[in-house]
Amino acid sequence: MTRAWTWSYEGYDPDTERLRESLCALGNGYFATRGAASEVPAGPAHYPGTYAAGCYNRLISTVGGRPVENEDMVNLPNWLPLRYRMCPADAAPGPWLSPDHAHLTEHRQTLDLGHGTLTRWSVYEDEAGRGLSVEQCRLVHMGEPHLAALRTCFTSHGWAGTVEVESGIDGAVRNAGVARYRELADQHLTGWDTGTERRDTVWLSCRTLDSDIRIALASRTRATSGRGVVPRPQLTALQAAQTLWVPVGPDSPAVVDKTVALYTSRDPAIDSPLHAAVDAVVLAPHFRQLRASHRRAWENLWRQAKLEVPGEAGRILRLHLFHVLQTLSPHTAELDVGVPARGLHGESYRGHVFWDELFVLPFLNLHLPQVSRALLDYRYRRLPAACHAAREAGRSGAMYPWQSAGDGREETQELHLNPHSGRWLPDHSRLQHHVGSAIAYNVWQYGQASGDTDFLHTRGAEMLLQIARFWASAAEWDPALGRYRIRGVVGPDEYHDGYPGAIEPGVDDNAYTNVTAAWVLMRALELCRTLPEAEQRQLSERLQLCPDEPERWEDIAHRLHVPYHRGVISQFAGYGDLAELDWHGYRHRYGDIRRLDRILEAEGDTANRYQASKQADVLMLGYLFSPAELASVFHTLGHPLDDDIWHATVDYYLHRTSHGSTLSALVHAWVLARVHRPDAWTYCEEALTGDVADVQGGTTAEGIHLGAMAGTLDFVQRGMTGLETRDQALWLDPAPLPELSKFGVRIRFRHHWDIDLRIRGEQVRIAVPADENAEVRVKLRDRSFSLVPGTSRRLDLPDD
Repeated sequence: MTRAWTWSYEGYDPDTERLRESLCALGNGYFATRGAASEVPAGPAHYPGTYAAGCYNRLISTVGGRPVENEDMVNLPNWLPLRYRMCPADAAPGPWLSPDHAHLTEHRQTLDLGHGTLTRWSVYEDEAGRGLSVEQCRLVHMGEPHLAALRTCFTSHGWAGTVEVESGIDGAVRNAGVARYRELADQHLTGWDTGTERRDTVWLSCRTLDSDIRIALASRTRATSGRGVVPRPQLTALQAAQTLWVPVGPDSPAVVDKTVALYTSRDPAIDSPLHAAVDAVVLAPHFRQLRASHRRAWENLWRQAKLEVPGEAGRILRLHLFHVLQTLSPHTAELDVGVPARGLHGESYRGHVFWDELFVLPFLNLHLPQVSRALLDYRYRRLPAACHAAREAGRSGAMYPWQSAGDGREETQELHLNPHSGRWLPDHSRLQHHVGSAIAYNVWQYGQASGDTDFLHTRGAEMLLQIARFWASAAEWDPALGRYRIRGVVGPDEYHDGYPGAIEPGVDDNAYTNVTAAWVLMRALELCRTLPEAEQRQLSERLQLCPDEPERWEDIAHRLHVPYHRGVISQFAGYGDLAELDWHGYRHRYGDIRRLDRILEAEGDTANRYQASKQADVLMLGYLFSPAELASVFHTLGHPLDDDIWHATVDYYLHRTSHGSTLSALVHAWVLARVHRPDAWTYCEEALTGDVADVQGGTTAEGIHLGAMAGTLDFVQRGMTGLETRDQALWLDPAPLPELSKFGVRIRFRHHWDIDLRIRGEQVRIAVPADENAEVRVKLRDRSFSLVPGTSRRLDLPDD
């Protein structure tokens, strides 16, 4: 293993253990398990959570004297437990050992990114000088999505006897991984049952309380050293365990293998989760074979998602890609799941699906398009729920929820806790209707990158047109202004959920919301014009599309209002009238002011009063659209946008943003790479280290930030290459940073596989493999050319 392909921690630090557990989690797209030690139960320093994609349950809590309903991604029974103690032949058994025990003298752990394994080394020594070295290798199988395994090797120092090993499955788990949620109901499981199968296998089954998902785990534990070691089962109502006494001596290490299978009733082609889990464990090969096939699966996956960046930045990007692939792997293509904002790595945001797919799918489109399509299918299956939500709100079309989970209803909480003040406050973030534009954007981008007209002309078109319908119904004509307006929304900023002193929540004419709504309407019109006649007729009949609807869409797309003030684009109408914040004073008093909204509320104030943003809002437009496309959208709207206005707008919000989201630094790096390159690296560094350094102060321990991780990958892939996929061609407009001036990506574009794109300083090289059967059209700034299979082209980049 080279350092470029590993992530290691030396020593044991309980204060950072939960952060390490998130960053060392292992998964395969079907389920994932946090990197907690197998010897420890849940507690202040540890949280060994296991989560299956799409496994949610709903509970009712009492908050402030009223019932509050929440749906959570369920923490499943813990399959990790494997504890041990020394049993010398000439002394009584010692204590159960763990990294928290005083006998620990050495500890380190290494995450092998290339092969998807986590290895821990621990050394213990008791008062009599007897030592025990423990090496444990863990995997969650990337090829067989229901399997996981542990191999634990014990080596004694200065003594002989046995190691007592207790291995099992713990069903006494709750959703207790986020401190802010601990006043809420957290017991999602019920109906436990335990049992044995053969001499070496135990099992545990249960189900979720409300969603009634049946869950089963089976565990096979074998000592591969020492003949005649037979596990002794220990079954209770909530736990299924086995105890082994394995001979060990200075020259005879002991090895124990644990293999686990996990199934739920959501899985196809099984008669029951329990039978499937037991059968899978009984038939599973030995650890060495499992590890070998697991490594082959990872090697194949790395070939499909190749990204080469030298140095420490490349090492962090590789970690980010590792976690993206563990959450959204080829197995995801077989599931009905969305993009959980915190991956399958923790319980923050309750495992919900937000707009983070906006930062994830553009990367997947060019590597694993089948996964992108599956994630869009998740949205399509919930289109009826979105249409129902729109009707309930008095709108047409589809109003997708800000937070989604199981069935597509709005899962955004109505109250949230400010830990600074201890108060539960109204939560109006469900007014972020721009999530619909994010879905439409991903539909369009997927179609352009993959060439999948079968999807774009059917399910994709249906979603895009229903979202366009929603925006058309939300737009109100203002005769005094001579334009359409969209009122009562919350933009990506999130700090501003209303006007100061207003009774009703929401702001008017959020620029990001209005511009993206106009873009959706434009794409809907383009799709209507280009659909084959048969598909167009079927779609019109299915949606009962009125003949005058496209005409109204055209009118709104040309006359939606975008507010300005002092020569810059306003975040929303009236933003320029808000008070200026004493940024220096607040930084001096509080240091970290990323969550400025919480600080102000604790002072009895509100962020609604100030020109202060949590994260990129207006500047998100520069993230979604190339400079030329953004200028075109504004031109269609009849609003001015030249380089001077855009640069002034970037500078204006750059000085009024607290970066309370991991996505903010990413967007700023992306935009500044085009506007003011010398400042871009500062934000790029923050985006890269957001999780590994826990920049947001304790949030990574609750789960990684999947959108930010995927966004950094896409920053290299599309941001610095200026890569666009449109008009059946690859468009390039490179803007490499001096700190990242050498990199390479391998992409899949339409029916072309393994197109190699490399940047070296002021030169770009693109190569098409010989096994392709058609030429690739390329647009590099003002140059156009085609590459036939088996050829490459190297070009110098013109000066800006």
